[in-house]
Amino acid sequence: MSDKTATRESYGNALAELGEINPDVVVLDADLCESTKTVYFKKRFPDRFFDCGIAEANMVAVSAGLAACGKIPFCSSFAMFAAGRAFDQIRNAVGYPHLNVKIGATHAGITVGEDGATHQCLEDIGIMRTIPGMTIINPADDTEARAAVFAAAKFDGPVYMRFGRYAVPVIFDRATYKFEIGKGVLLTEGRDVTVIATGIMVDAALTAASLLKTRGISAEVIDIHTIKPIDRNLIIASAAKTGAVVTAEEHNIIGGLGSAVCEVLSESRPTPVIRVGTEDKFGRSGKVPPLLEMYGLTAGNIVEKAVRAIALKK
Repeated sequence: MSDKTATRESYGNALAELGEINPDVVVLDADLCESTKTVYFKKRFPDRFFDCGIAEANMVAVSAGLAACGKIPFCSSFAMFAAGRAFDQIRNAVGYPHLNVKIGATHAGITVGEDGATHQCLEDIGIMRTIPGMTIINPADDTEARAAVFAAAKFDGPVYMRFGRYAVPVIFDRATYKFEIGKGVLLTEGRDVTVIATGIMVDAALTAASLLKTRGISAEVIDIHTIKPIDRNLIIASAAKTGAVVTAEEHNIIGGLGSAVCEVLSESRPTPVIRVGTEDKFGRSGKVPPLLEMYGLTAGNIVEKAVRAIALKK
């Protein structure tokens, strides 16, 4: 691991790089370009940048029109507004005709901090999972976020990408990391319990694995950057090996990664699963580290849940 970077920065930097190599890429924003970091693209390609104002629903509709004309639109806003305010347009104007629109949702999760419950989107993955044909990516770090943007541009179909405001450790080496939509990443092998994490909780999961090792517990850690389509084969194979699973996400445990993993395993490999995430609660205003502690989004909580999951083995 190295320096910390917020994945919203990664998103902005990747868009600017992508614009250099793909003239069909256009970027739309809802009067938040300084915060979503699409301003980097705007400065390089002002003729391919469209500020739609504080009107996410209209922005998505415009994006759909651009996609129908052969462009590759990336439309950007805070996750709460991208997934919540514009749901109708995403479902009917993008999802139903399966148009090639990419949604860059920044400021997701509890780590928006002082902006509080109205801006701390903890439901967006669940909302987007219900739209048929929607691909959902929640990268863990700067390297993965950049790779996700380039992969989304090559992918034909709607993609929802989730980025954060809070700077997180860089886990992957950009020179060697291979990103593939729909494929999880096995980070550490283990025999006693599987920890399946996404987004900022991947770093916490790796820390938890180290803590568990001091207790003589061998944890397998998997990074699931693509929530939909999820890597069923990797999840089933790991659960079969360890016999106990913990999921970890900066999202409501209802509808997110935990729900997706439970669906896979209940159908194909019944296994004890304990979920780490916000437990059917709204966020609240505060500094990020205390909020993570308050809502149990920590390595220590993953350790506690892992011990409980192991005890549930038959």
